Parts: sequence; C-alpha cells; structure tokens
Amino acid sequence: MVSIAMFNNKGGVGKTTLTNNIASYISEIKQKRVLVVDCDPQCNSTQLLMGEDFARDLYWNSSNDKNVTTISQILQPIEDGDSSISNRIVPIKSSQTRFNVDLIPGSPKLSIIEDRLGAAWHELKGGDIGGIRKTNWNTFLLDSIKNSYDFVFYDLGPSLGSINRSVLIGCDFFLTPMGTDIFSILGIRNIAEWLGSWLSLYDNSLRLCEERTPGALARFNIPNAVKIKHGYIGYTIQQYITKSYGGVRRPTKAYEEIINGVPDEIEQSLGSYLKTNLHKDDLKLGDVPHLYSLIPLAQSNSSPLLKLKGADGLVGSQFKQVQDYEKILKEIVEKLFINLTK
Repeated sequence: MVSIAMFNNKGGVGKTTLTNNIASYISEIKQKRVLVVDCDPQCNSTQLLMGEDFARDLYWNSSNDKNVTTISQILQPIEDGDSSISNRIVPIKSSQTRFNVDLIPGSPKLSIIEDRLGAAWHELKGGDIGGIRKTNWNTFLLDSIKNSYDFVFYDLGPSLGSINRSVLIGCDFFLTPMGTDIFSILGIRNIAEWLGSWLSLYDNSLRLCEERTPGALARFNIPNAVKIKHGYIGYTIQQYITKSYGGVRRPTKAYEEIINGVPDEIEQSLGSYLKTNLHKDDLKLGDVPHLYSLIPLAQSNSSPLLKLKGADGLVGSQFKQVQDYEKILKEIVEKLFINLTK
C-alpha cells in the first residue's frame, strides 16, 4: 500500500480537484483500490465527492445516521485523552461515489483536535511514549487498513500545524500542487523550513524514548524513521490565464519567470527530501490547465472531470476541455507511477 499526502502551504492551487481526480483515475484506469482521507477541516474533498446535501446532513446531524466514521471520530479517543485511535473505521464506499474511491470524510471538528495533537507534540519532545503514540495516529490508521487498499491519498489543508505534521509522519510520500504565483513558491520554502524544524526533533524524541523506556517503541509498533524524509515525489503547476493580444493568447513575462524558476526553487527547498533515485528533472509531473466552468460543474454533480456528460450540463467546447484534461491527467499519473517505482 502506498500513502501520499497532497500538500502545499499555499491554498487555492486546485489541490482538492487534482487529488480526487488523480485518485479516481488510478481507481478506474489502473484498477487499484483507492482511499481518500479528507484531513482538511474545510472538508472540500468530502463535499466534492459526496455533494453539499450529503455533507450538510452528515455534519448537521450529530447522530450521524450515515453509518460512516469521519476523521474526527477516528481521532476521538485522542481528543478524550487516550493515546490510540478508534477501532471503528468505516469509510464511505466507492459504490456511493462517481469517483469510484472510498472516502474517510473530513470534519470541521478536526480543528479542535489540533490542540490535543499540539499538546502531544510537547509531550513527545521529552521522549514521552504517550505523546509519540498520539502523534503517530496516522501510522496506526494506515496499519489498520493496509490490506484493504493499494493507494491512500490525503487531502491536507494549507496550514503548518500539528494535524498536517502528524499526517506526514505516517505517510510514505508527499506531492505539492502549485500555482503560478510567488506565494506558491513561498509556500514551498515554508514547508522546507517547517520540515527541517521538526524532523530532527522527532528523531531525537525517539532516541530519548528508547533510552528511558527501552522497547516501548517496538511494543507500540512505532517506526524508527519517518519515511517522508526521503518521500518527496513531485509537483504540478496550475496554469495561469493567458492574456489576449490581437486575438492571440500569450503568456506574460512575469508568469513565465515564475514557471522557469520553479525547478531550481524546488531543488533548493525540497531537494534534501527527494525520494531515493529521483532527480530534480523527474519532479515535474505536469501542467494543470485552468478549467474555468468545468470546476463548478464537477462540484455541482459530485463527479470526476472525466465522467462529466451532457446530462450533467456539459456543453460546446467543454467536451474538448474534458478530452484535453484526460490526456493531462494520464501524463501526471504515468509520471507519478514512474517516480514511485524508481
């Protein structure tokens, strides 16, 4: 099983759309068992896959008659002061979505649990096994579902907080969707600085724990290394809207300078976290076009872009847009698979 966090400190880069369309493509075309875990308190993946009506009923109805477990319910024991996650993990099944993927829904309550995870981090720094266990909740989640899926994708919010840190500690890899703006690049720099600030501290906490309580890490199945230290597998760039001059669309110089500078920025910021055997030239997975009206159409129909039909409201040039997007998505997934197997 492969777990991948989709993450950038900059919001508004099409991360949720890309995450779920990649997940759907891998499920449909590659015939893999795929799970999406919505770890953004805004619950955008949940709303995209299931629709606003489902999301409203799920979050408004505290009795949760949907018979699924949200991410906050899985973490409820930690919120209650325990060091483990819930034994009850019931995703939304792929048969209930047009994306053909399972989903662990997000929850606005995840922001509340962030405080508990932050306190666990302070405990962890002293080598406390309880703090280490709480921080490794995603390690335990992935271990509990490892025989059920081939791929698990995490949709993360843009924060550099304890939720995203704990998700990344359990993941194999991370990928950064980017936009063509300086804030996407600054987001990458922020991620690099953030990773550097806590990865070494985490390693030290494991050493302290082993010195003070020998065998505790093995007893609770805590890995002795964080995989994402060498788990960066690439980025995508969301294309900007070109301007027309004399009826011809042309890129602007400012945007081109940003795009041309991305590979060097990625190498400087995240080069030390590259997956083994990858080179900076391997990291660009593809350019994601601006999809204009296709995005709200996909959202209103809770549909992957490739499954949009005339019955969904697809008209005119939108059919060509879907065909073009299919080629782009195929290229992104193929390059992703190459990077995963290198």
